Amino acid sequence: MLSYARPAVRTYSLKWLFIVVPPILVLVLITVSAELYIRWAEVPTFLVPAPSAVKDAVIESRPELLSGLWITAKAALIGFGASAVLGIVLAAILSSAKIVRNAFYPYTIFFQTVPVIAIAPLLLIWFGAGLKGVAICAFVVSVFPVIANTLTGLLSTEPALSDMFTLYGSGPITKLVKLKLPGAIPNIMTGLRIAAGLSVIGTIVGEFQAGDFDNPGLGVMIVAFNKQGQTAQVFAAILVASLLGLAMLSVLNAVGYLLLRHWHASVKE
Repeated sequence: MLSYARPAVRTYSLKWLFIVVPPILVLVLITVSAELYIRWAEVPTFLVPAPSAVKDAVIESRPELLSGLWITAKAALIGFGASAVLGIVLAAILSSAKIVRNAFYPYTIFFQTVPVIAIAPLLLIWFGAGLKGVAICAFVVSVFPVIANTLTGLLSTEPALSDMFTLYGSGPITKLVKLKLPGAIPNIMTGLRIAAGLSVIGTIVGEFQAGDFDNPGLGVMIVAFNKQGQTAQVFAAILVASLLGLAMLSVLNAVGYLLLRHWHASVKE
């Protein structure tokens, strides 16, 4: 038994090694290349700062960036959470009958097509500066992918399985909870991954217009640093916002792996 267990562990370790190492190598290559080119071409700092300058800006502005990260993360998580819950509920309602989809699905596309940069000033008027308006902006941007992907998953249920549930007397709610939703998990996770990134984008855009300058998030800081000509600090704030989106995506990837690893081909070992 030991002779079989050891190669399996070694193979598993090598698998994760091949997952983690390549993106790190690419990041190092891009960073070093950018640093060398900017220094060689003598690109002005106010246009594009070198990665080393961005690193120094992160260290120098660390307290402000951490405070801004917390404020931006709260708005992004609230918006994402609302889009996840309401998106799945709305998709379940839309999947209940074709006439319901025909009547209401076109209006959900509004959330995909609305120019968020245009409605942000309205959110400032309606809800005031701060967390509420920014979180709503994040919700508006991120809810449609959850609705669309969840609906696709719910409508992709095998007809034979649906007929079998009906044959055994299962009602619509039972069929939804025990058959359609579990089968739609891969689609739901895809929608949530897209929504996670969009919620951060929506938060930053919302903060451009509706952010609280007394308690600034990363979006407000980007605007302030840009007005002051501190380009390295602008890149530092953008980097921190990107890391927030990456962290949210990583958590969702881990959740998706735990939910799907035993049965779905996309993650099955």
